[in-house]
Amino acid sequence: MRSIAPDRSTLLPLVVVTALFFLWGFITVLVDALIPRLREIFALTYFQAGLVQFAFFIAYGLFSIPSGALLSRIGYRNGMIAGLTTMGIGCLLFWPAAGWRLFPLFLLGTFVLAAGMTVLQVAANPYVAVLGDERTASSRLNLAQAFNSVGTTIAPIVGAMFLLSDRILDTKALSILDGAGRKSYLEAEASAVQLPFIIIAGVLFIVAVAVRLVRLPGVGGTASTGTYAEALKRPRLMWGAMGIFLYVGAEVAIGSYLVSYFLSLNLPEIIGQNTRLSAMASGILGRPLAEVDGKAVAGAFVALYWGGAMVGRFIGAWLTRIFRPSMVLALFGMSAIALIVISMNSQGLVAMWSILAVGLFNSIMFPTIFTNAIEGLGVLKPQGSGILCTAICGGALIPPMLGWLADGFGFQAAFTLVLVCYAYIVHFALRYDTRTT
Repeated sequence: MRSIAPDRSTLLPLVVVTALFFLWGFITVLVDALIPRLREIFALTYFQAGLVQFAFFIAYGLFSIPSGALLSRIGYRNGMIAGLTTMGIGCLLFWPAAGWRLFPLFLLGTFVLAAGMTVLQVAANPYVAVLGDERTASSRLNLAQAFNSVGTTIAPIVGAMFLLSDRILDTKALSILDGAGRKSYLEAEASAVQLPFIIIAGVLFIVAVAVRLVRLPGVGGTASTGTYAEALKRPRLMWGAMGIFLYVGAEVAIGSYLVSYFLSLNLPEIIGQNTRLSAMASGILGRPLAEVDGKAVAGAFVALYWGGAMVGRFIGAWLTRIFRPSMVLALFGMSAIALIVISMNSQGLVAMWSILAVGLFNSIMFPTIFTNAIEGLGVLKPQGSGILCTAICGGALIPPMLGWLADGFGFQAAFTLVLVCYAYIVHFALRYDTRTT
């Protein structure tokens, strides 16, 4: 697969594909906002609530390699259209799942949504990487991922406003309502979840049509002469796949449980007593704090975790142009470790701000690991992308593990798991600091 020189002919395709990065970032984190709501509605443990992320990210493990094979047959554009359409269908499944209050159907809708997103990512990540000089691929993908982070930053605010803001009744409180009260409550619950995802489904179908109408340039053809057997023999690629697995798992595990972690630290009450922070939360939610649930107050600050990733990726697009990307990756990994250690050993606002700041240093990890891992693969890039996107299934396994540890030992002890993940990323960065395969 050859690189094509950056010129005006690649600008519009890059803009279109970058918009897709925004969409899947927004949707991925909006799914996070469902977790505390579903946990109370269905009386789930932290581990059971983590099954939402398992259903989402296990799709990457199952469909990434088949998606690579599919792209070799139908091309990048048709692959993106197929991914967007499947995502839309997954969002539509949230309508009956919420209306009937069936948790397994929520999991199915989440799985279908993620299956479509898998196809989209397998197509979009290498496509951005080859839209220009390979030497600046890491910077280019960091820039595209920055717009992914714009989506992940907006999503917690939307989730806090539409999914978490009203007060949720637990199973015991729900059981004492009379028939009319129970029916009214359940209808309101269904509507709160249904409407955002129905709107998202409509947007996804519209974007699929737009991608069909935009002329995307080829990048050396869609056929590949390489095989997965050849790709699996590349140590750099396989070390990178493990890095993606652990990075995604750690980032998603932290993001998924931030609301619950903040509640365990009694942060909504602490925030309510701080004039500046309560004004910030109220401004984000657009409502006085007295009118919203504590989960919404905590959820409002989750946006800062993903917002840090957005800021970091714009900065990272510049840093990885002037410094060796692997060295930037190592520095960011060590910074994340330091911040997690601080949060584990503190309380209140110090614990909150330190764990939120990890988002800033997560920023460049995925694109930098990705481009480092596929460097020099040549015709094996489609297979390499399939393997790396398969590794995204780390988001299916590590969050439930962290939830299980939190159930037994509390969140601050459970964060030891993500420390191990970031330590490996630092190791990968230092191991492949030079351009060797």
